[in-house]
Order: sequence, then C-alpha cells, then structure tokens
Amino acid sequence: MTLPVRRPGRARALLDTEARATAHPADTSWPIRLAGDLHELDADWRESAEVCANAAWAARSAGHSVLGLLSPEQVTAAGTDPVTSRTFRHLYLSALRFDFRCPTLQAVIEQLPSSALRSLDCYSRALYAFALLGQSRPEGLALMDEVLAEAGEHTKTLHVLLHGLWLGQDLEQGAERLLALGSRPGFYTDRDPILLFRVAGALRRLGRYDEGLAAIDRALDLLPPGDVAVHADMVRERSLIAAARDLPSPKGGTAA
Repeated sequence: MTLPVRRPGRARALLDTEARATAHPADTSWPIRLAGDLHELDADWRESAEVCANAAWAARSAGHSVLGLLSPEQVTAAGTDPVTSRTFRHLYLSALRFDFRCPTLQAVIEQLPSSALRSLDCYSRALYAFALLGQSRPEGLALMDEVLAEAGEHTKTLHVLLHGLWLGQDLEQGAERLLALGSRPGFYTDRDPILLFRVAGALRRLGRYDEGLAAIDRALDLLPPGDVAVHADMVRERSLIAAARDLPSPKGGTAA
C-alpha cells in the first residue's frame, strides 16, 4: 500500500489500522472500530480509500463480506461525523464493486442525502462511475473524466475506473479508453498483474492477440505464489485470447 505521509509515523499508523481491521474478519464489529481509528487519524479520502478497499477485499476473501456486516441504511444515513460516514461508504461500495453489483451500487449512491451527494469525495464518485461504466452507460464516461481531473495519480481510484471500463463491454471505444487509462503514471505497468489482466482483455477486444497473450502471461507470472483469487480469471482470459487468435478468418476476408 502506498500512502501519502502528512506527518512522521502516519504511514505506519495507517498500516496498523488496516492490520487491525483485517486481523479478525469474523468479528462483526471491525467496521465500527475501523471507522473509529480513521476518525482518530482524521484520514483524508485517499487514505480512507486505501485502507477500506483493502479491508473490504480481505473480508470478502475470508468469507465475511462487509455486505453482511453493514446495512444500506448505515451507508446512506446522514451522519454527524463525516469520516465515519465516509468509512462506511467506502467499505460498503467497495464490497459491492468486488461482487460486480453495479445496479445496486448505483442505487445506494443515489439514495444518499442531497447534501452528501453534493460533497461526495473523489473515491466514492469513482465507485459511482464504476457502477455506470459497468452497465455500459455513457454518462459513466463523463463522470470518469471528472474523477480523473481530481484524482491525479491515485492508484486505487484509477483501478476502480479501469475495472469499470473492463466490465463495460458496450462502451464506445471502451477498449481504447482502457488502454489509455492503463498507461497513466499512477500505474506500475510492468509490475501490476491486475492492470495487465485488464489490458489483455482490451487487447483481445481490439484483435491484438499476440500482445494480449504477452500481457496475460506477464500477469500470471506476477501473481504471488499460491494466489487463487484471480488466477482462474486470468487463465480464462488467456484461453479466450488464444481461441480468438486461432479462429479461421471468414472466407474471402482477413483476420481482425
């Protein structure tokens, strides 16, 4: 995890906060404790995004999704503490994203109080864009551009948008947009297996099969030993690319 350091020891405090949140995923009270820890640290949206996305993924991987620990009402309620409200929002919306529940994610955000919608932080708006992009809704592209103007090179935010472009198969120039986004400095192109996995899919959609195979093979090599979370998805992508490459060209035509 890469975090900005606003004062000495802050990065360590945030890492410790994440470790506490992920140590006992079966403990139903950990989201509330995490909200308290982030409030104590006065975490900004970038720091909250880093910690909450990682915690939501860890809980899901352990079979204790945040979706079973928080209710939509807790996420949409008007709260007096903005850091706590944002923590619950980041956790819940991230969990919906990891489950590909785009319509539900969209609905939860649109049920927020009007005051919260007007002041929605950049990462929450990225998750909203993901929900729209994942449904191939063109308004997601406009929202994505707005988010990019504010997010800078915040990698977690870029990954949310990349995920939406990858999922939205019917977006206009979606594959081209994905490749352009994946080349931004916020990504470590040669060291990020998830980025390379999504890039491989975009290359397949563009008919650039050899490049796609190179990208997915690199992604598989970069996975940590024994990592099963996305291995099957990557193997499937490799099979799709290889099958598309080996399809015979239409009679009288040329290969894509």
